[in-house]
Amino acid sequence: MSSLASIRSSNAAFSPSYPPVALFVGGTSGIGQAMAEAFGKHTQGNATIIIAGRNHAAADAIIAKLPKPTTPGVSHKFVECDATLMKNVHAATKEILSRHPKINFLVMSPGYLTLKGRDETEEGIDRKLALKYYARWTFVNGLLPALKKAKDDGEDAKVCSVLGAGKGGEIDVEDLGLKKSFSVANAALASPTYTDLMMEELAERNPDLTFIHAYPGFVRTNLLSSAQSTIIRATSGIINGLTYAVSTAPEDCAEYMWHGIFNSTKGAFRIGSHGENLGKKRYFGTEAQRKKLWEHSWESTKNE
Repeated sequence: MSSLASIRSSNAAFSPSYPPVALFVGGTSGIGQAMAEAFGKHTQGNATIIIAGRNHAAADAIIAKLPKPTTPGVSHKFVECDATLMKNVHAATKEILSRHPKINFLVMSPGYLTLKGRDETEEGIDRKLALKYYARWTFVNGLLPALKKAKDDGEDAKVCSVLGAGKGGEIDVEDLGLKKSFSVANAALASPTYTDLMMEELAERNPDLTFIHAYPGFVRTNLLSSAQSTIIRATSGIINGLTYAVSTAPEDCAEYMWHGIFNSTKGAFRIGSHGENLGKKRYFGTEAQRKKLWEHSWESTKNE
């Protein structure tokens, strides 16, 4: 396994012949923020960086710290989107496509931590699953034209969903969305498997593009301290202290994730906490399940 120092050096050598466009969904904090900042550093600011999320002030603070671009036409910007609602995701993808006909990197990491049971939005989707799966599916599906345009022009066209590659469980295709059998544990096991199946299906439908599901490991973010649970928030300091030695700093995690992204070719991939290719370890799912999930995702997220 490559050292972090060598990975940083390799990532810093990323130098495309075109000014890349990268979108970070959930990029206002945590791993998404760190990946946006790392990308800005490695491109010396000469990449269009779009941060999509709810916190405009946080995005502005991140953008202010990015290296200033010197390439004409390159900019760093924020797109507001509460991704718990698919109608907002559709609006965001429409806005992005109107301004950016090409997207080279789509990185998705939205989510939040709660012990609350099923919490449906007005669209009938549990909020946790909305952020961990349905919004991500909708972003990818909506932005495929821009990804395909980038590939047609000989550029990178890669999607990375940071979640739980290799950490999923069996799913029930008769209860996709967990309306009948929801629990925090079931949701935690379902969303990684849904993502595995999504990436496989996307790769089959778009064989020239790259679709990555990543497991970042335990990363020292504000996820615990900002959890929607009094118990988790109250014990976050103790938990962080006990796990510090086995956790990863966000900026280091970002380098590992980019290492995996930069070194993945076309097709579907799963990468681990050091950017390594996980292959099909703990892979659950069949072609029939992929098709069933795709139909369910389309129906659950379609723009009325």
